Amino acid sequence: MSTPAHTDQSQGTQQPTRPLGVAAIGYAFMGKAHSNAWRNVASFFDVPAFEQKVLVGRDASLVAEAAAKYGWTEFATDWRSVIERDDIHIVDICAPGWMHAEIAIAALQAGKHVLVEKPLANTIAEAEAMTAAAAAAREKGVQSMIGFNYRRVPALALARELIAEGRLGTVRHVRAAYLQDWLSDAESPMTWRLRKETAGSGALGDIASHAIDQVLFLLGDAVTEVTGRLHTFVDRRPGANGPEDVTVDDAAWATLTLASGAIASVEVSRVATGQKNSLKLEIYGDKGTILFDLEALNELGFLDATVPVREQGFRRILVNEPEHPYLEAWWPQGHIIGWEHTFTHQIRDFLLAIRDGSQPSPSFEEGLNVQHVLAAIEESAAAKSSLIQLHTTSINSTPTEGA
Repeated sequence: MSTPAHTDQSQGTQQPTRPLGVAAIGYAFMGKAHSNAWRNVASFFDVPAFEQKVLVGRDASLVAEAAAKYGWTEFATDWRSVIERDDIHIVDICAPGWMHAEIAIAALQAGKHVLVEKPLANTIAEAEAMTAAAAAAREKGVQSMIGFNYRRVPALALARELIAEGRLGTVRHVRAAYLQDWLSDAESPMTWRLRKETAGSGALGDIASHAIDQVLFLLGDAVTEVTGRLHTFVDRRPGANGPEDVTVDDAAWATLTLASGAIASVEVSRVATGQKNSLKLEIYGDKGTILFDLEALNELGFLDATVPVREQGFRRILVNEPEHPYLEAWWPQGHIIGWEHTFTHQIRDFLLAIRDGSQPSPSFEEGLNVQHVLAAIEESAAAKSSLIQLHTTSINSTPTEGA
């Protein structure tokens, strides 16, 4: 699929520019979500011209089928040859975490803009190498971004605006719980997500990365101290050749001290029976409170504690107005959007950053910050929940939405 060629009117003339060629690596869960975003973004947002050039996967027949279904012109099985092509300008990495570093570094060194799914990598060393490659590429005008798509939930983007405006006053503490149940059944089979060598970690890297990024993003803060605990409830699962050992965590808990003085508690689980994809956030300040639940992602709970007590109470904000982040492009008021729209917003912001030559957010540096927190939780858990000191950087950048 291609978008219409855009024009450069800066000199009063209309000069057609070459569409950006896009390659996506990975065609399963995240590959499908990203493909849907690439296919739809230009129908709703004014973005630079691009073409869905090639979808890459290891199984030729499956990736060919996916490419045809998701709107890609071609398919390929060798990502190395794809990133060497002159007609490829953007590489969207939807492959498992153990492949992120090799692909991203090679693509950046080849001069390609890179979007990579979270978490940034499976290890600190890989994440640091990726961040260094991104910094070097940025000097040459090559952009990179990590895919924490929940930053593009309009209600959470609005929450960040309200916090930045001081509507909550001084934030004192945050509760973040990301709960799923797809591993509740002890007979659920082994997958690559349950092996440390391929996944890096379990619920910690998979969903705690989202929760931690939201804490940092919403508050524009940094983590200074960490305590954590990990637990595996089902340590052996059915494999292709018999039972296999699970080598990652099923659930994780952490307490984070932030540079501002706020305290955040983080709880994640993939064995929380009955919870399908519930990311709940509670942000408590001395002047107000914000509540959010991903399973009701068009709504934001807000309490203004500055009004008289007799008038206080949680207000339900339906985040569907054109004045809300991203929503001017979608439907009339009250017509809700869904989880998939966050990826469309993500692609929109990435394309605008490439067009404008600006640093997209979240950057690889921000992804590395999250990686340091994840590693500190693991270190604390291994030392019986000992306190771990950290030196990460506050997040002051914002997505390009509204710019």
